[in-house]
Amino acid sequence: MLAALGDDRTRFADARALKAYAGSAPFTCASGKSLVIHYRKVKNQRLAAAGYVWAFASLKAPAPRAHYDRRRDDGDRHSSALRDAFNRLLGCLFRCLQTGRAYDELTAFPTRFGGLAGERRTRTCFISGAVWLIPLEGRDRVSRGLVR
Repeated sequence: MLAALGDDRTRFADARALKAYAGSAPFTCASGKSLVIHYRKVKNQRLAAAGYVWAFASLKAPAPRAHYDRRRDDGDRHSSALRDAFNRLLGCLFRCLQTGRAYDELTAFPTRFGGLAGERRTRTCFISGAVWLIPLEGRDRVSRGLVR
């Protein structure tokens, strides 16, 4: 990855430029009421191929796997979810190279409402004499239990 990026740290102004160069960042075509999101076809092919393998290998770690599974649950296909994981990893790599900090999985892949990656979090609500467990991630069904 570092050989494909080069040794000039000022080559990319920000992480978005690096993601566009690698082909992991999507682009949007909008005209009137239509809006289509495409993946980049003009990119550094070597960097994109290395990133695909990097993202695929990172699925063994719990936080990238939770991110990938969340994208799959949202309806993304395998390649799109993997490209999104690569996009996130590339942003983390850029940040680590700019700040000189080590990679931290919980900083790189935070959950939407805090907690550990992949952890199911719920909020308890008391409505009409029943206890409702409402998921904070929004993709689970609401479960109901009676109050005694």
